[in-house]
Amino acid sequence: MEKKPYITLFISVVSVSFAAIFIVSISKNVSPLSISFYRLFFTFLLISPVVLLRKKFREELCGLSRTNFLIMGGIGIILALHFALWVTSLDYTSVASSVILVTAHPVLVAPVAHYFLKEKLSLINITGICLSLFGVAILVLGNYDLGPLTIDSLQGNILAILGGVAAGLYILGGRKMRKTVSVASYAFVVYAVGAIVLFVICLSFNASMINLSLKDYEIIFLMAIVSGIFGHTFYNWSLGHIRASIASVVLLGEPIGSTLLAYAIPWIQQIPSKYTLVGGFFILFGIYLTSKNPIIK
Repeated sequence: MEKKPYITLFISVVSVSFAAIFIVSISKNVSPLSISFYRLFFTFLLISPVVLLRKKFREELCGLSRTNFLIMGGIGIILALHFALWVTSLDYTSVASSVILVTAHPVLVAPVAHYFLKEKLSLINITGICLSLFGVAILVLGNYDLGPLTIDSLQGNILAILGGVAAGLYILGGRKMRKTVSVASYAFVVYAVGAIVLFVICLSFNASMINLSLKDYEIIFLMAIVSGIFGHTFYNWSLGHIRASIASVVLLGEPIGSTLLAYAIPWIQQIPSKYTLVGGFFILFGIYLTSKNPIIK
């Protein structure tokens, strides 16, 4: 069994786990829409030289059909909406709750991939998905301490769920396009469109993009490297080798990483409850079951 897709996917999950930590470390007066824009814009700038300076990628871009460009443009719009919704949710709810809900997209990805991408799910795969989602449910209950939701947390949770729906569509679109388009060309087009859409959204909602401190820019740039390049771009590469339903479920490991980081980092210190530990066990065990025989030959 080829190990490279597994290693790459593992690195990507660890890297995206840092995203929420970077975001809550940015000054409170910075608009989440501005954070979303600069994160994707910086990621686009980082990947551009790889694409533009290599002849094979330039030729691939020039040779792409109009249909492929339109599909990737649509995926870029979906990615922009995912960032806008999810990053904004962190202003209204906790890191654990937001990351948990935004990664609950296997419930969408698995059946859609099964019926439209012909990615068959075995009984073990289905069991793994169910266990992972059961783990997410335990984490959610623990995060709420089994108590009533506040208006703010409800708003944040709705934003996170909508961001998760966008993430699911993003994964499905990426799985389809990565069968024929290289990860560099794919990311170049998708990130470019996403950054443009986020720029327009920032203007539409009067989100200031010039009031950030140098430290804020540095944090976002670091997030672009860690969570953008080693996270999203590595993840997009793995989509060319691993089923969409599998890749989607593996991202359920992100809440574990983000929750542990939020606990360990001094200026955040969100202590995980017993529900987080128990839910985390079910998530990881579910990921293991869902990952049985995932490589596409």
